[in-house]
Amino acid sequence: MKVYSLSGPSGTGKSTSALEVAHTYEIEGIIDDGLFIVGGEKLAGVSAKFEKNAFTAVRRAIFYYDEHCAAVKQAIQESDVASILLIGTSKKMTNKIAERLELGNIDTYLEVADVRSEKEIRQAKFIRQTQGKHVMPIPHLQVEQNFFQRLIQKGRDIFLNKKKIGETTIVQPDFHQEMLEYPKSAYQQVLLEQLHGQEAIAKYEITQLETDTIPQVTIAIYVKAPIKYNIPEMVQQLQQQIAEAFILHFGIDPQSIDIMVKGIREG
Repeated sequence: MKVYSLSGPSGTGKSTSALEVAHTYEIEGIIDDGLFIVGGEKLAGVSAKFEKNAFTAVRRAIFYYDEHCAAVKQAIQESDVASILLIGTSKKMTNKIAERLELGNIDTYLEVADVRSEKEIRQAKFIRQTQGKHVMPIPHLQVEQNFFQRLIQKGRDIFLNKKKIGETTIVQPDFHQEMLEYPKSAYQQVLLEQLHGQEAIAKYEITQLETDTIPQVTIAIYVKAPIKYNIPEMVQQLQQQIAEAFILHFGIDPQSIDIMVKGIREG
């Protein structure tokens, strides 16, 4: 069996990327958080996300419990997959999983940064930190809903080359209870700091600020007359400035920064 490893820190989007990575590398099976997944569906295992605390969740994910480990090993053997992707927070963790499941040595190591952009990783971490949402790369109908007292909802369908290769489910495990909370006023304050004192702007207004998930911003501006500068270049620089400020203060750049030039006014 050919064994692959995908590792990266918690909350960076490994589970979200699992189905796409498996499809891209033509990997038949996935081991993620205690589950054995083939063809986008769970064949065996118990998810670490069902655990009540982080300590037992890690043990579940590395197949520490003998009964769980034996059941998944048997399912792997019976499935006769020729390749498998192991997902963990580090190479050490995926090596431990390979050892416990008796899969042999790992042939190929991938990092989450190899398969996700820097912006995608930041977005995944932001959602984990502020909303406590975790992704499972299986359909929501396969998730035992009674395990979760809080959020459980359908994630998104995963397509590659217009072909559906699976779907994800979003859950909020009991062991993830500490979350960061940023009031909307905090985002507004950072925006105002970036807009105030801009030499080329005569007037500005934040017309829309969505903060339910990844922040989205819409700003209306009036530029000063006479125009002695490149307006598209000025707008682009302002967008970049706002993005950098959000990364500095919140660890995330907005999903979108739409700046509308409404007109020209005397400075």
